Amino acid sequence: MVLSEKETAAIKDLQTQEKTCVEKYSRYSKEAKDPVLVNLFTDLHKKEQQHFDSLGQVLNGTVPNCNCNDSDGKNYNPTATYSLAESEDKKNDCFLATDCIGTEKLVSSEYNTDVFVFADPGVRKLLADIQVEEQNHAEMLYKYKTVNSMS
Repeated sequence: MVLSEKETAAIKDLQTQEKTCVEKYSRYSKEAKDPVLVNLFTDLHKKEQQHFDSLGQVLNGTVPNCNCNDSDGKNYNPTATYSLAESEDKKNDCFLATDCIGTEKLVSSEYNTDVFVFADPGVRKLLADIQVEEQNHAEMLYKYKTVNSMS
């Protein structure tokens, strides 16, 4: 598979977004106070790295097999750490989770737009699958905030 200049540029832009997500989740996993949130950030870090790597494979001319994981958000049921009372740790973790939801919305939107740039149906499927996974990440973060009375 040979990508056009426009397709190559789109993949590189998406890789930039994924790299930012990888770095953000790595940093935030160290900044979060709640072990439940640390675990969520660690898990999301790995998933974003997989997205980055998949895009790298496309740049190298191959489309990786994809099996959209569309159940992570639906099946995620975090346990509550924080009570209704406000604390500095809760405020910190709320900020981190909220920031990541915004990032996931942005990245999901990029995939939604860029999917139409590609002629190859395998690449379009990969990008559509990643978009669903990004939406799941936002849902997981939202559920974390909800169970901890942050939303």
